[in-house]
Amino acid sequence: MGKIKVLHIIKSLGRGGAEMLLPETLKLHDQEKFEFHYLYFLSWKDQMVEAIKAAGGKVTCFEASGNIRLMLQHKKVLTYCRKEKIDLIHCHLPWAGFLGRSVHFRLKIPLLYTEHNMQERYHPVTRTINKLTFNYQSAAIGVSNDVSNSIEHNIKPKIPVITLLNGVNTDAFVRCPGAGEDIRNQLGIPADSIVIGNVAVFRFQKRIVEWLEVFKDLSKNNNRVYGIVVGAGPLEDEIKAEAKKLGLEGKVFFPGLITEVKPYFSMMDIFMMSSSFEGLPIALLEAMSMECAVVSTNAGGIKEVITDKKDGLLCDVEEWQSLSNLCQVLIEDEAKLLDLKKAARMKVVLDFSLVRMVKELEDLYVDQM
Repeated sequence: MGKIKVLHIIKSLGRGGAEMLLPETLKLHDQEKFEFHYLYFLSWKDQMVEAIKAAGGKVTCFEASGNIRLMLQHKKVLTYCRKEKIDLIHCHLPWAGFLGRSVHFRLKIPLLYTEHNMQERYHPVTRTINKLTFNYQSAAIGVSNDVSNSIEHNIKPKIPVITLLNGVNTDAFVRCPGAGEDIRNQLGIPADSIVIGNVAVFRFQKRIVEWLEVFKDLSKNNNRVYGIVVGAGPLEDEIKAEAKKLGLEGKVFFPGLITEVKPYFSMMDIFMMSSSFEGLPIALLEAMSMECAVVSTNAGGIKEVITDKKDGLLCDVEEWQSLSNLCQVLIEDEAKLLDLKKAARMKVVLDFSLVRMVKELEDLYVDQM
């Protein structure tokens, strides 16, 4: 029997949570048993392409500049599946899911769809199409219990919905003393400073403007505090304008869209998230694996990862202003800061290992054949 050929379909291969998982899981997959193909459509969002190729994946871009044009790639995807003799399709996020379902309808290839977000957070048009087409696939995967419950409540699907929690490669994401020192020196961040960071796509759900307001409040009485927000996105200009308005130039840095983020995690003492909603954020798991103390709102799957006061500090989504007080607690108590750094690492090692996730995925792939 030959290898099982799995085709991942995703809108882009930029640095988003769903995209970042693809090269990391590929490194751990049994490539003696499986062969992995990847299709994406936004050619300018390709930060993960080289990592996937280096790990043994076959990557193809069918360029499409928007959702409608993405759907018009239907015939190319059909041809690709026939030519490469694809055995199973795994789609990520709604528009790739819609395209995959049309292929499944025509070719009857088993189709898995991973949902990374709650249905309530999608545009009404996206939500409606998702509901109408959801049963045209073999099974769905929710990345957290909140996400799976949202599918069940809003769609009431006839197909199985499996919760498979995201994971992180804890062997790769390890804090290294001295890592990021060159970046720190370039930015002019003193060695004895407290660095508060975030890694995110600049979308409204991440509330980076609110993040900056929290940082501004915190920095009033803490000259040693510096901020780093890694990422880019549609709200980038607005966010940078807000940082300037708040007088945070030279205190908060925006290095942009970075493929290799580990040096930045190594610089961070506190990983602060102000999100209004989340699935189960990969950046959070990576930060925890690299011993960043977590201070966050309890949005979505975050509360499935963090136990308040045990492996991080949480506040309600509506009370994001209190993130400042929670960070202040850690700034004033170095022992507590160190304890939460170690607890964060321990939590992901025990409960969110990527090895566990990959094993469950492979079992699911085999079950669909």
